[in-house]
Amino acid sequence: MAPGELPTLPIVQSPPAMAPPAAERERLVRRARVLAWVGVGWHGIEVSIAVGAGLAAGSIALIGFGADSLIEAFAGFLVLWRFATARATSAGAERRAQQLIAIGFCALAAYIAVEAVRSLGLGDEPGVSWVGIGLSAFTLATMPPLATAKARVADALGSSASKSESRQTMLCAYLSAALLVGLGLNALAGWWWADPIAALLIAAVAVKEGRGSWRGDACCTVPALACDESHDSRGA
Repeated sequence: MAPGELPTLPIVQSPPAMAPPAAERERLVRRARVLAWVGVGWHGIEVSIAVGAGLAAGSIALIGFGADSLIEAFAGFLVLWRFATARATSAGAERRAQQLIAIGFCALAAYIAVEAVRSLGLGDEPGVSWVGIGLSAFTLATMPPLATAKARVADALGSSASKSESRQTMLCAYLSAALLVGLGLNALAGWWWADPIAALLIAAVAVKEGRGSWRGDACCTVPALACDESHDSRGA
């Protein structure tokens, strides 16, 4: 080393993010599938009740809630597809699933917004739906715990598609709260316009979630599955 020359320090690289062990990942994937099936099963029931009661009462908010349940069931099936054995470590499948969930959000928002504006413009007064009120109250109580369980598994897996689906489950709770207010005001105070206003709130939340899902905002952890792929490619 020449006089006056500063010593060169070795560059220490941070170790790569570690993916969960194979056995732990398999357990988490199984749990993600079980939670997705629970959501799909409930949303299937929810669709039939909400759409049937909404058509009977002429409630766009209730029909929109049923449409949201259908898209949430679709999101659950996407997660099941995402974690099929053949795609369990596929980054391409991860991104496609996330984009399809985002499209579902946006399709829901467009439908609800059009119908809500039409209802307000024509002055369509929905009837009272006590079935819808009961459904929204039950959903408001049960969806947050399910969404929390899904989010924990998604974080552990580093799966943005699963995290998007968990946020869509939580969105169901938000929608049920808006629905409960709209249906309740219509039933108790005769404020018929509360129903389409609640529907527009549902549409606004769906747009926000759809944009976040498309951008990948739901991924708040290092993708563990992608780390596995990188590790495998280095070891090849």
